[in-house]
Amino acid sequence: MMELELVADGLDFPEGPVAMADGSVILTEIRGNRLTRVRPDGRKEGLAETATGPNGAAIGPDGAVWIATNGGAFSYTERDGLIIPGPTPPGHRGGSIQRYDPAAGRLETVHDGLIAPNDLVFDAAGGLWFTDHGVETGEGRRYGALYYASADGTLSRQRHDLLGPNGVGLSPDGRIVYVADTYLQRLWAFDVESPGKLAPPPGFAPGRVVCNLAGFQLLDSLAVEASGKVCVATIVNGGISIIDPDGSVEHVPVPDPVTTNICFGGADMRDAWITAGATGRLYKARWPRPGLRLAFNA
Repeated sequence: MMELELVADGLDFPEGPVAMADGSVILTEIRGNRLTRVRPDGRKEGLAETATGPNGAAIGPDGAVWIATNGGAFSYTERDGLIIPGPTPPGHRGGSIQRYDPAAGRLETVHDGLIAPNDLVFDAAGGLWFTDHGVETGEGRRYGALYYASADGTLSRQRHDLLGPNGVGLSPDGRIVYVADTYLQRLWAFDVESPGKLAPPPGFAPGRVVCNLAGFQLLDSLAVEASGKVCVATIVNGGISIIDPDGSVEHVPVPDPVTTNICFGGADMRDAWITAGATGRLYKARWPRPGLRLAFNA
């Protein structure tokens, strides 16, 4: 079993970890509506009060922290000492993509009028792939989508009517966009035709199915290894499901049924940080293989 080091606890449903060059981790606290830096010794520093429901985060080409905010798409209950996310509360008004400039200490909204943005990743061209998770309503579900925002700010919806698109990442060569679909327990692969544009879907499916996990487990955010394996945070079966492009799966357990995300950093990219939402913890581990170095870092 992989050894996990507890770095910090007392976080208000952490997500969106970003490994920084100084050894700290910037993450979101979804229920706390804030962006937080966790120092290597576990000290926590509040950076910004965000829009409601900050979810995924990533460093952009401008050195800023870009944040997918879901607009408060989840309700929360406390059960047996755990924070458990639930259905969308009444009155949800939508989410946005925000940008936090650490040098100026300034937060701004870049893209608004979305349903519930969830996770994001930048490509080498400086464009932003992000998922909109969708929400529950009294009449049913508003389906999510996969978007691309080009470096000039142009927004395009590349795939729509996805049940619950959550984690998003790019293959090492940048030619595949991976999306974890929460409720289908499925990892999708979408082929990139040109920067910011997906190839036409194969047949009736919106993309290629890499893997459907067995039993009942839900998928959250993800990170990609340098080898091309996709590491997906897994709910119910708490931990990280490592999915090979050939569809085979390896599971690393984490002591939290709502494991939300993973990121890689360190000199050899083998330092892995894992956010555990239900227990409010951040863990660190030495991963067996290096993670993929993202297009932009800070």
